[in-house]
Amino acid sequence: MVWRMATFNVNGIRARLPGAIEWLQEHQPDVVCLQEIKCVAQEFPTDAFEAIGYAPQVRGQKGFNGVAILSKRPATEVLSSFGDGEPDDEARLIAAQLDGVWVVNSYVPQGRDPSHPAFQAKLQFFARLKRWLASHFDPGLPLVWTGDLNVAPEAIDVYDPKRLAGQVGFHPAEQEALAEVMAWGFVDLFRKHHPGEKQFTFWDYRLPKSFERNLGWRLDHVMVTAPLARISIDCRADMTPRGREKPSDHTPVWAAFALEDSGLS
Repeated sequence: MVWRMATFNVNGIRARLPGAIEWLQEHQPDVVCLQEIKCVAQEFPTDAFEAIGYAPQVRGQKGFNGVAILSKRPATEVLSSFGDGEPDDEARLIAAQLDGVWVVNSYVPQGRDPSHPAFQAKLQFFARLKRWLASHFDPGLPLVWTGDLNVAPEAIDVYDPKRLAGQVGFHPAEQEALAEVMAWGFVDLFRKHHPGEKQFTFWDYRLPKSFERNLGWRLDHVMVTAPLARISIDCRADMTPRGREKPSDHTPVWAAFALEDSGLS
């Protein structure tokens, strides 16, 4: 069995629904993680996804943020908050156990500007996420951490590393915070399969013709524990949706695994 998953910051699911449905029907991933759905759970287009064979798990928020996991088979367990006693008002985290794999979907805060308090909140989110992972999971088991992580880890992950150095999304403090979570036991799956390739997942609307000029960032990631890295087949972005009419500013990233080699299928 080849098990396929994907992540996609849709930037408003109701505005992007036709494109999301088209992409899912064309590629048929077993699991897809959505970020920035921008609606409460009651307004999520559950019926449209169920009609094409996907069961949604949703943690929504009115007008902002929001995450969802769609799967072809039911989840055996779902976690929809940190559950650590601290305030958890923003819908940025959901996790589900699917097909023997834990899938953690996160929408990391953007951070606004390195001088803004939101930047410190972003760093704190990474630290909180690492504590949550350590308290709930074992890095020796199959787990995917995915989503819009809002950090480009290396110079190859942005279109102009000299000009963008120190900006939010490509700042040493963010890269260090991401590396701290990675040290828990993750492999950057795209980099494992494409160590020297420059491929982006986000092109800013505010930058004229950013997609046409490929002025992008690699902000959307598929991070996996060692058991999944060993059986991974490939991981890459699909550029096609970003070039369509009324696109999200992000594009899907997909990964494939040979689950029959893992004993999970």
